Amino acid sequence: MIELRTPREIEQMRPAGRFVAETLTALADAADVGVNLLDLDALAHERIRKHGAESCYIDYHPSFGAMPFGKVLCTSVNDAVLHGLPRDYRLRDGDLLSVDFAASVDGWVSDSALSIIVGTPRDEDVRLIDVTTQALQAGIRAANVGGRVGDISAAIAEIAHSAGYSINTDFGGHGVGRTMHGDPHIPNDGRAGRGYPLRPGLVIAIEPWFLQSTDKIVTDADGWTLRSADGSRGAHMEHTIAITEDGPLVLTAR
Repeated sequence: MIELRTPREIEQMRPAGRFVAETLTALADAADVGVNLLDLDALAHERIRKHGAESCYIDYHPSFGAMPFGKVLCTSVNDAVLHGLPRDYRLRDGDLLSVDFAASVDGWVSDSALSIIVGTPRDEDVRLIDVTTQALQAGIRAANVGGRVGDISAAIAEIAHSAGYSINTDFGGHGVGRTMHGDPHIPNDGRAGRGYPLRPGLVIAIEPWFLQSTDKIVTDADGWTLRSADGSRGAHMEHTIAITEDGPLVLTAR
């Protein structure tokens, strides 16, 4: 079911957006060569505890997950791009790290993700992150009252295809509110003018993710982490936004 939020409810969602944004910034600052993924998860867990927030991940067990997630953070490294289950792995020079974080504050959820390069960058990774960021920005610009979900999808796809990347539509953006995942689904490819109407009060997460040379993914042995089928690297960017009469409001702006 798709729910539209009142202006007052959108204001109530701002603290969750700020908390998620500030936590991702802290995690990006902490990610360095030699840092363990489990330490990043512990940092996020501690911030949740101190803030009085609630994790959206730790008990999360959708049909595609092998078991409850058990951590509060998704950490996807190199050829992993989504749902990376934190593990005993120390970041290495040149790693491409994607971090996805969602939390609830006072009953309202925000969801956001970013990709960074740890240590020495590779040109192809810099380009992948840049294109994914541009696609997110294009999707947000298209999220206007009077438009449709397909406008967002088409804007994202135009950036990806222009850069030569193919697109997987199995996972994409989604509604956000009292829970982390709701309707409508926001695919990263689609036709402008199609899909659910964009109305004031609709709150959604827009999240383009691309792989360097494929759109095929496989599930890791941990039952959660999604990797490219050909070993190429991936990037993932996401913001929670509210659609308003004044244009898209980015609740998780960093």
